[in-house]
Amino acid sequence: MPYGEQGRLERLRSFVIRHRFAIADLSIIIAVILVACFVAFEVDIFENEGSVTVHEETIELDEALCIGGLLTVGLLIFSIRRYREQKAETTRRVTAEKHARQLAFQDPLTGLANRRQFNEALQAAIGAPPRAGAAHALFLLDLNGFKQVNDVYGHAVGDELLVIVGQRLMSAAREGDLVARLGGDEFVILSKHLMGAEDATSTALRVIRCLSEPIQAGPTQHRVGSGIGIALLPDDGANAEEILRKADVALYRAKSERRSALRFFEAEMDRLVRERDQLEHDLRQAIEADRIRPYFQPTVDLNTGRVLAFEAIPRWIDPAQGEIPLQRFIPIAEENGLIHDLFARVLRHACEAAVRWPEDVTLALDVYPGQLKDRSLREAIIQVLDATGMPPFRLELEITESALVSNLDSAQEVVGALRDAGVRIVLDNFGTGYSSLYHLRNFRLDKIKIDRSFVDDLESVESARIVSALVGLAHGLGLTIVADGVRESGQRESLLASGCEQGQGFLFSQAVAAEETLGLFALAAGIGQRQLSAAPNHMTAA
Repeated sequence: MPYGEQGRLERLRSFVIRHRFAIADLSIIIAVILVACFVAFEVDIFENEGSVTVHEETIELDEALCIGGLLTVGLLIFSIRRYREQKAETTRRVTAEKHARQLAFQDPLTGLANRRQFNEALQAAIGAPPRAGAAHALFLLDLNGFKQVNDVYGHAVGDELLVIVGQRLMSAAREGDLVARLGGDEFVILSKHLMGAEDATSTALRVIRCLSEPIQAGPTQHRVGSGIGIALLPDDGANAEEILRKADVALYRAKSERRSALRFFEAEMDRLVRERDQLEHDLRQAIEADRIRPYFQPTVDLNTGRVLAFEAIPRWIDPAQGEIPLQRFIPIAEENGLIHDLFARVLRHACEAAVRWPEDVTLALDVYPGQLKDRSLREAIIQVLDATGMPPFRLELEITESALVSNLDSAQEVVGALRDAGVRIVLDNFGTGYSSLYHLRNFRLDKIKIDRSFVDDLESVESARIVSALVGLAHGLGLTIVADGVRESGQRESLLASGCEQGQGFLFSQAVAAEETLGLFALAAGIGQRQLSAAPNHMTAA
């Protein structure tokens, strides 16, 4: 069938479907009129044909009135039906348009405004600047702990919690403020004509208070706070993109406090965020280009000065910025998942250096909190050890106790797997934070490392007693103990007096490159019982 003819048939079919009720009514009316006319002529005309006069052959008045009445009633019925159909169709269209508008401008879960409606309201606010002395304020909110609710109790409970949060935000906002959900657990409030930063602070504090109360969702109560980033119009930007970006910068600062907090946008904050973003970009490139290499700081026998182990410390020297401190790039690597690739590369280089050392010298490397959630960590480490020929018993993984307790079940599984593979486990920064006998027993440790804060303060009686107690505890559990941050000869003597066997710090050597580690063995052998630090210390620190 030709395409044009098929199109005409489709249009005809569509017309018939749309007007099927009207066609049916009209057909009934026509049929009634035809029947009425037939009856009238059948009675007065056809049966008396040839026997009536010309006068009688004309339609009589009562017949005309009857036919007119039937036509009027039929048309009236037809009109009423058509009116009702049109009214129903109009109502349906209005309802459909209203529903479509709700879908277009309303969040289907919470009933709040959605991103589209918020964007239009923000554009309108920018186009209508506040009166003199006032300001429009944009509050960007992100819930604390919402992901945990979703993970533990399921998305249905998470949705219920979001609905309640939306209701509380509406109660905290002023009349006329726009409260919107942008997606997930991200909300926004647009307030117009506030009396400056103080008024905006009051609104933000009301929001924090309304979210501080427990929320009953599902089988239990949940406590969720919120970080709030605030940007003011027109001071912080002249367009929607800039305002939103600056509110997001302020929110990032508020969220970094890991509690309910509010922060206004600040230019210095913006600079730091931009620097951090650039640092993340440079870090990715440095990891891909394999420019981050390990430097090695020795752990020595406090009695003899003999090198017992080396701790591999990642060192990043950027061609443009020079050396980037460890404390700057490691948190970024953890936050963005780069820590796994970074750790694998540093471990490989460190093992390649370690296989050239004496067989009784071990290699130590820090494991960071994010890695303890990775159940494939054991396989990744064993793969590197096999590839480099490094025996597992010569590898020590240093883990802080805070990292262990942040995700106890996962950490216990990962650490247990590594321990079973022959890798040695060291508890780093011992004496601070969450130290407990439970962790010492449960994780089957090989060594504990006294935190440098106690070593720095060994001159005080209290710190000296704490160190002696920690050393006694380690010996009682059959663990080796090493003191971190030994800088002075007096500290070394105090540690020896307390029973500590090993030490690490600038007194013995700063961190050195892989090719310089072999020289430290010869240096230690020549010095013998003397302090290793008596030799010139020309190595570069990490």
